Amino acid sequence: MENIQLNKTESTNNFVFSVKEKFTDKFIETAPNVKLYVKDYGTGAPVILIHGWPLSNEMWEYQIENLVANNYRVITYDRRGFGKSSQPWNGYDYDTLTDDLKSIIDQMELTNITLVGFSMGGGEVVRYFSRYAGQNVSKAVLVSSIIPYLAKSDDNPDGRTKEKNEATQQAIMEDRIGFLDGFGKNFFGVGFINNVISSPLLEYYRMLASFASAHATTECAKSFSGADFRKEVLTIKVPTLIIHGNADKIVPIEISSEKTAQLIANNTFIIYDEAPHGLFYTDKDKLNSDLLEFLNS
Repeated sequence: MENIQLNKTESTNNFVFSVKEKFTDKFIETAPNVKLYVKDYGTGAPVILIHGWPLSNEMWEYQIENLVANNYRVITYDRRGFGKSSQPWNGYDYDTLTDDLKSIIDQMELTNITLVGFSMGGGEVVRYFSRYAGQNVSKAVLVSSIIPYLAKSDDNPDGRTKEKNEATQQAIMEDRIGFLDGFGKNFFGVGFINNVISSPLLEYYRMLASFASAHATTECAKSFSGADFRKEVLTIKVPTLIIHGNADKIVPIEISSEKTAQLIANNTFIIYDEAPHGLFYTDKDKLNSDLLEFLNS
């Protein structure tokens, strides 16, 4: 469905097209019987916003407004299994998820792209470079990202233990909505930072997460918990912005972005003091400003 909004002019009673407000939403088939819900706002250089786990494209609402107003074309989509997209049983590994992203880029004929990945979405950003050599991408952004490697191992002793990951899986399977409720509070730093999110908004984000299939929720958790991107990160050769809060209890900065910043040669690393994982809301004004400065640089 395409919807081009109309603005009334000051001097006449005629209506004119506002190109900046162009909007299209549609389903794009990325694999047999798999259709992803895609939204396309504005005009200009394209910015693809990849949502985090276990949310959907709606998490970006505070960034879309700012980017479109500053003459960027913004594309968001629901990862398979989440939001309004198809919920197949298979395909929640990063290769397949990145193939979905590539299919969207190809079918929309996008070039000069900035890829923005939040949390789990950082995996698709990095895998797009290692799998597709970053085709048509000119800049990359990693926000609160799980990159480079979360799992504990002999050469990654500060990572998460296998037992902790299994406990998370078990909690999701026993009471997924109850898990999401507690997870959301940690996600936005409820109770341990000054940025307070309202109860209705917290419930809204929990509702967005609940729309995902239970199977997609657990399978994607396995993917981002165990994927090792340490070598793949080295394939990113474009300017990269890395943003992370130092009060992030979901993906601690010490085991993620601090290490990523040492691996990507051409990067700008910005630490948000006392910011939690969900800084797309809690620190939205600063995030919007930093994104725009990077895009315009």
